[in-house]
Amino acid sequence: MARTATTQNEEEMPLRISSLPQTRKSRLSSKAKENIGAYLFLLPWFAGVIFLTAGPMLSSLYLSFTKFDLLSPPQWIGLQNYLGLLQDQRWLTAVRVTVVYVFLSVPLKLAFALALALLLNKSLKGLGIYRAVYYVPSLLGGSVSIAILWQQIFSGDGLVNKVLGLIGIHTSQSWISDPNTSLYTLIILAIWQFGSPMLIFLAGLKQIPTELYEAAATDGSGKIRTFFQVTLPLLTPIVFFNMVLQMIGAFQAFTPAFIVSGGTGGPVDSTLIYTLYLYIEGFGNQLMGYASAMAWLLLIAIAIFTGLAFLTSRYWVFYQDERS
Repeated sequence: MARTATTQNEEEMPLRISSLPQTRKSRLSSKAKENIGAYLFLLPWFAGVIFLTAGPMLSSLYLSFTKFDLLSPPQWIGLQNYLGLLQDQRWLTAVRVTVVYVFLSVPLKLAFALALALLLNKSLKGLGIYRAVYYVPSLLGGSVSIAILWQQIFSGDGLVNKVLGLIGIHTSQSWISDPNTSLYTLIILAIWQFGSPMLIFLAGLKQIPTELYEAAATDGSGKIRTFFQVTLPLLTPIVFFNMVLQMIGAFQAFTPAFIVSGGTGGPVDSTLIYTLYLYIEGFGNQLMGYASAMAWLLLIAIAIFTGLAFLTSRYWVFYQDERS
């Protein structure tokens, strides 16, 4: 009987061992099927990246080394487009105007958005309505209709001059047509689109523990001191996030300058921001190779400024786990 049982066990063991590879194969095949299904769902995204992003970018990189007028085949000219940009006075003007636009509009927009977020963080009746109303400019600010409206507001007989007349300042100056003030009207329009960073700031304020404010009040800290010692340090990751997003968006601004200036960048190139000049050279003068070189220099500039932001963030961005 013992030998019979032993013999049966020995006969069953090879069967069990031989069944293991089949189980593993079935498991691997099921995982492979899941991967295939996942890749099928991701296929539209991969197609979009290849044909709508990577493909046009590589084509633009090639065209930046060519002379291309959209009608005849591109001709290879090497670095002439890039060297020509350094000698182009309008390109240098566009760089200067863009730098002023970015470094004034982004900090002012973030400061205004943070101030309103602090106000909306309080317990107010109808708070949801206020949030929706304040977010509307971000939805409409980049549209053509708002740019046209902005052109009318800052015209000689526009709303701004009428308001100034009510307080005793009578002027018929067209703020859009004056090269000394035209760029600042675009900066004000950019600041007016504060809704998106405001909501992000508001979400960050909701994450700050109330115990920290209670401890600050116990220590006799006032509102201003509490803001700079508690609120602002804990919001620095949100400030950094908003700053990077708004900076990239400001470098790519186009519609307001195009509509307000009539597509020329005037008066006297005072609103000739970079993307507008790129459009003028590429589609107005049909210098697509030249415009492609401008586009790649803009990409490099955005990458450099974004990299600098990340490098300097270690000195002023504080995360809650690091502070603890």
